[in-house]
Amino acid sequence: MGDEKNGAGLGRSLEDFHMRLMRAFHAQRTYLKPSVDGLGLGPGQAKLLVYLAVHGPSSQREVAGFFETDPASVSRMFDSLERAGFVTSAPGRDRRTKALELTGRGRDAAMRWEVACDEEQEVMLRGFSPDEATAFADYLARARANLRRAAEGREA
Repeated sequence: MGDEKNGAGLGRSLEDFHMRLMRAFHAQRTYLKPSVDGLGLGPGQAKLLVYLAVHGPSSQREVAGFFETDPASVSRMFDSLERAGFVTSAPGRDRRTKALELTGRGRDAAMRWEVACDEEQEVMLRGFSPDEATAFADYLARARANLRRAAEGREA
């Protein structure tokens, strides 16, 4: 793929596992975008509603920890969700935290999102045997665990 001027083998990352996973993720987002738009949500917001539906009132830090993402990003998303009437907030355990809770509109959106995700998963796994689908889920979980361990080792 690469030449001498650019370095031997340059371009491997365009076809490796990282790129395949990223492209699958983007295909998934493209497939789900009409559902997200139909719910009146922005990217990444639906999963926050489902989290609250399952876990009940939660702090932004708890939600950010679960999704392994930046608390500031989660805070901005929840601010937007609150303005749109999907969640409400109340003072949390201390002055710096808020407890977030679903409204009726938020619960309805979470339930509709679950249906959209069920449909997306059915499409994604077409042609997979039940054993292949189980193995695929295991491979993804193991890959995540490997990357988490490696990242934690870098931080130490």
